Amino acid sequence: MAGRILVAYATKHGSTAGVAEAVARELAAAGLEAAGAEFPAVDSLEGYDGVVLGAPIYAGKPLDLADFVARHREALGRLPVAAFAVGITPVGAAPKPERIEQARKALIDAVEPLRPVAAALFAGALDPSKMGLAERAVTRLIGSPTGDFRDWDAIAAWAREVAPRFAGTEE
Repeated sequence: MAGRILVAYATKHGSTAGVAEAVARELAAAGLEAAGAEFPAVDSLEGYDGVVLGAPIYAGKPLDLADFVARHREALGRLPVAAFAVGITPVGAAPKPERIEQARKALIDAVEPLRPVAAALFAGALDPSKMGLAERAVTRLIGSPTGDFRDWDAIAAWAREVAPRFAGTEE
């Protein structure tokens, strides 16, 4: 297996950064050379053989993802791309299917016109101590659950599933 994979992401309070780091570790364990970077630090995709894009969902949209795709559209169009979003939507004993579908659609819409080789929605973490006063107020007002809901096993399994799609070894 060969290939340099960039795991590029947006993060507001660190939850998505943690997911991106876990994805990069799994890709590396699968034999790929994986590097993570926040969107603003990515000037070029030259030298990469694939890209994983990740973003948290805020106000129903993946943070900064559409802008990153627009900025690098030409290069991304030549590479295999996978995408994930992180949010509170899938959290709880009975997540609402229509809300999960809205979040998935927002992820796919944000990466258009790209057609990801894989896309996933993961539960994130919401820590009021990392938020400003206004964010804490909104979180309380809408009744968002707080805590760390990231399912590290599911994240690792997704990354292992994605790895061969970058290496061209998928059966």
